[in-house]
Amino acid sequence: MPASLLSVHGNEVTLEVKITLSGSMLEMEENVLAALNEAGVLATGEALGRFDADGDPVELGGDKWTSKGKLPKTYQTPYGALEVDRHVYQRSVGGTTWCPLERNARIVVTATPRFAKVVSHKMANGASLAVRRDLAENHGRDCARSYLQNLADAVGSVAQAKEETWHYETPKLDEPVSTVAIGTDGTCMLLCEGGYREAMTGTISLYDHKGERQHSIYIGAAPEHGKATFYERMEREISHIKKLYPEATYAGIADGAKCNWDFLKQHTTVQILDFFHAAEYITQSSFAAFPRNETKREEWVENHCHDLKHKRGAAKGLIEELQTLRANRLSKSIHEDLEQAITYFKNHHHQMNYASYRAKGYPIGSGVTEAACKTLVKQRLCCSGMRWVDRGARVILSLRVLVLTNERWQQFWSKISQYGFTSPASA
Repeated sequence: MPASLLSVHGNEVTLEVKITLSGSMLEMEENVLAALNEAGVLATGEALGRFDADGDPVELGGDKWTSKGKLPKTYQTPYGALEVDRHVYQRSVGGTTWCPLERNARIVVTATPRFAKVVSHKMANGASLAVRRDLAENHGRDCARSYLQNLADAVGSVAQAKEETWHYETPKLDEPVSTVAIGTDGTCMLLCEGGYREAMTGTISLYDHKGERQHSIYIGAAPEHGKATFYERMEREISHIKKLYPEATYAGIADGAKCNWDFLKQHTTVQILDFFHAAEYITQSSFAAFPRNETKREEWVENHCHDLKHKRGAAKGLIEELQTLRANRLSKSIHEDLEQAITYFKNHHHQMNYASYRAKGYPIGSGVTEAACKTLVKQRLCCSGMRWVDRGARVILSLRVLVLTNERWQQFWSKISQYGFTSPASA
């Protein structure tokens, strides 16, 4: 055997590992991995034994539980499968059994916490087939896809269940928080039932007085009717942040969708229309100014985007200029685009005081939120051929918001270690 247990003294375990160094360098490295995995299994076996009960009767929920003796069970570890003999308890009336080792060691399904953490992180970032190949190729671990899916589902379910009660600390920031930017957006994904539906994403970003982003919190929700779950999650996060930074300016940043502003106006004192959406409408209306001269059209767009960003009152001046373009001889499509742009600027010009926003250090772009649509939803849930059931989408999004928000993944697993994964009397 490549690895063997030599001795155990208190909290120290001594192992002997024999590795054959022959063949190519790659083959030697594969031998090293196999030997270290075997050593890891042995050490993990010793570690698990320290979380078992001593076999004496215990009282839970007013009932007496007695051990049925040590029964074998196979657990999955980062290093390989491991069979362990452990005490299993049951009441005298029979029924549900209880394993102290699984509670005390924070076993997830049949995985050790570290393996559950590894698998759920990989599942948050890739499909089960890719995760299985990765584990086999790079870790020497071969697991069924169904097991990987069940494990990620279990971890994601806990993340969802604890949303209201588990609060996560904001990382230590380099500078004091001056502005908190809140954004919401939606993006479509394909469901097994219902076709394409809108998943929601939200961000809460912390900025210093210079307008430098210090930290972002990501929120996501699978498609639902009415967006109630998404808004509840946003409000919980906003409430928590406002307690931490009561003196900060709260700014809502989004595109022109009415549903975004109906929500953001309730939670922010400043509302800012995403500058780059406004710039798109400038580009759209430029064809009314110079239908046939591309060079002049590009120059016109550049000048007006610059003025909109840097000059106070530029939005109102732009509206007046766009209205004068109605007198030009325009094609039907260009005229329609012009009218659409005029309407857009009239509806949102009060949210386009970009020169003032920039002077105060406020962000003027919703790029963080729009990027969340891609990184949170599109990159994982919208790959070729993917269709989702509602539960699966919710689980993956719960995992991804923890992974993508800096330090939350580590804090989540710290809470698992502290509070446990299952209730004491679970099967």
